[in-house]
Amino acid sequence: HAVTPAPDGGYPNDNTAEGTNALSNLNVTSGMFNTAIGAWALFTNISGLRNTAVGRVALYNNTGDDNTALGAQTLVANTTGHNNTAVGVHALEYNQNGLDNTANGFYALWVNAGSYNTATGSNVLQANTTGSENTATGFSALFSNTSGEDNTATGIYALYSNTDGDFNTANGFQALYSNTHGTDNTATGVNALLDNTIGSSNTAIGFQAAVSNVSGNNNTATGSGALTSNTIGTNNTATGFNALFRNTGSSNTAIGFQAAVNNVSGNNNTATGNGALTSNTIGTNNTATGFNALFRNTGSTNIAVGALAGQNLTTGSNNIDIGHAGVAGESAKIRIGTQGTQNGTFIAGIYNVSEGGTIKPVYINSTGRLGTQPPASARKFKEEIKAMEKTSEGILKLKPVTFRYKNDAECTPQFGLIAEDVANVNPDLVVRDENGEIYTVRYEAVNAMLLNEFLKEHRKVEKLEATVEGLAATVKEQAAQIQKVSAQLETSKPAPQVVKNP
Repeated sequence: HAVTPAPDGGYPNDNTAEGTNALSNLNVTSGMFNTAIGAWALFTNISGLRNTAVGRVALYNNTGDDNTALGAQTLVANTTGHNNTAVGVHALEYNQNGLDNTANGFYALWVNAGSYNTATGSNVLQANTTGSENTATGFSALFSNTSGEDNTATGIYALYSNTDGDFNTANGFQALYSNTHGTDNTATGVNALLDNTIGSSNTAIGFQAAVSNVSGNNNTATGSGALTSNTIGTNNTATGFNALFRNTGSSNTAIGFQAAVNNVSGNNNTATGNGALTSNTIGTNNTATGFNALFRNTGSTNIAVGALAGQNLTTGSNNIDIGHAGVAGESAKIRIGTQGTQNGTFIAGIYNVSEGGTIKPVYINSTGRLGTQPPASARKFKEEIKAMEKTSEGILKLKPVTFRYKNDAECTPQFGLIAEDVANVNPDLVVRDENGEIYTVRYEAVNAMLLNEFLKEHRKVEKLEATVEGLAATVKEQAAQIQKVSAQLETSKPAPQVVKNP
């Protein structure tokens, strides 16, 4: 036992004790290199090595090695635990067997029995019992943790309510504050994932990112206010200020300032670009890429690519708008490019390539709408049907020409008509652009008129042929009659008489 009286605090084997009953039970033959300063410090230590206790009853029950306790009632209950460091009143006070813990702060790791924990700040990891390998920095960080492991909390009240959740990381004031059982979450920013309780595998970076998430899983929110209202939605990704702000749906992706900001229960949407899918609330399976793409849309299964693409769509669904603003309320339409902006289309693998089977040419009207020709020809699609008659007569005034297109680099010879000349003959045979200017010829209508004129001439030829055949028959009959008369005349002639000369 300790030498009485103590030789000015010095004991054999490099032990030092200052204070009432400090190192009182030390076995000077086995306990070595201990320092106890304060009443009852290291009181029970008999054979422990290399311990340092500064403060009243610091390391009071210790029998372990390599512990450091600085502060009143630090590591009081420690018995066999070793390699622990406690700095601050009541730090690691009830730790008994826990190993390699570090507690810096008032009541840090107060009731701990786990190992490999690091707590820095007042009340940090205060309720931890069996949890191990946790790191908490900041007032009351991981305050309620009991058995949760491998958590990291940095910031006041970070992971405050966590009890048995594992593998969580919280950086920021009240980050993951309400988490109790959720695992594999990462929250960086003030109030990030604040309300999360049992949700797992979520990542939130930014002020109040995913702040309302309760049980949603596998969500990623990056940016202030991203996924703010999400409570139970899963598999969402939001990057940008207020992206998916009101979302409670699942499997949505929003990247950009206020992208899909009003989405509530819509699922499987993708919005990339500031303001993309802004008005969508319940629409599903939409894809919007570009500034304000599908801005007003509330429909489903729409695709918009380009700045302001599809911005006019409202309730329509199944539309594809690429570089086009779309039309409000329409559905099942494809619009590529904008009239007056694009003036050419080049698609690899199409030019001069033919396909087998029935082939229909493609036509474009004055608004850029595509269609195949011939159009529907069944009687059920038509009204005011009447014979063309003399309507086609003007077609014969048309003047076919040869020419080359100005922008044709290959200078290919062309054959056709001049639309302005055709309009002078029949204005219904031309197509005008959106400005009302003559653009092209309705060659399919010209063909119909040519057919009508051909049929009229054909009927004339048929009549002429019938007349000729009649005339030929008459001539033949007349020839037969002439031959008959000629034969009769020959028969009725008197016999020739021979006159003899005297």
